[in-house]
Amino acid sequence: MVIEEFLSGIEVSVFALTDGESYIILPEAKDYKRVGEGDAGLNTGGMGSISPVPFANESFMKEVEEKIVKPTIEGLKKDSISYCGFVFFGLIKVDSKPFVIEYNVRMGDPETEVVMPRIQSDLIEMFQAVVSGNIKSYELKVDTRTAAAVMLVSGGYPENYENGKEIKNINAVKESMIFHAGTKQDGNMIVSNGGRVMAITSLGNSISEAIEKSNYYADIIKFEGKHFRKDIGFDL
Repeated sequence: MVIEEFLSGIEVSVFALTDGESYIILPEAKDYKRVGEGDAGLNTGGMGSISPVPFANESFMKEVEEKIVKPTIEGLKKDSISYCGFVFFGLIKVDSKPFVIEYNVRMGDPETEVVMPRIQSDLIEMFQAVVSGNIKSYELKVDTRTAAAVMLVSGGYPENYENGKEIKNINAVKESMIFHAGTKQDGNMIVSNGGRVMAITSLGNSISEAIEKSNYYADIIKFEGKHFRKDIGFDL
């Protein structure tokens, strides 16, 4: 028999990078799993994400660090688990308190597509600090702007969908970043090759500005059956 506590709240993803002794906390993010707008429809691998998350303020993140991140890293050491790398904390905010839903030893997707663009520090230097055991003294620099990612998916996803659809107007994206997920090269064409085809990430001075830019380019890129959510960040 498994007895679980029912938790009703809003989710947020927090990421730490540890060298096994100490850690740094990376920018947090919130992703959107449902295929339809207003969080309707089937679950997916992720239809988009936002970073930073407005409700993850200084006091909330301090509690996350003191009650979740720090005890986790200490617990690994206590159990003689030597681990260097990312720790993903899938959290839910119930009232004002953070609770752990899941752990992963990786970055999340599509959260990575908004976390990494906000990191202004050199990634290679950051990874070298992990390997050398000096992550505690590493200075993490973060862009204060909002990053918004919108995922373009194949028609029918997350159920049956077709591959091999030519993707047009990729070169028209000038101010945003494209993260290829389910694509491949077919001669001179880039074609769809998966359910989640690509993510468009934009930076803006607000959630609405970042989302507007990502939606603009998501609309410009064309392939047969393309679907994307226009309401990423609607609840924030």
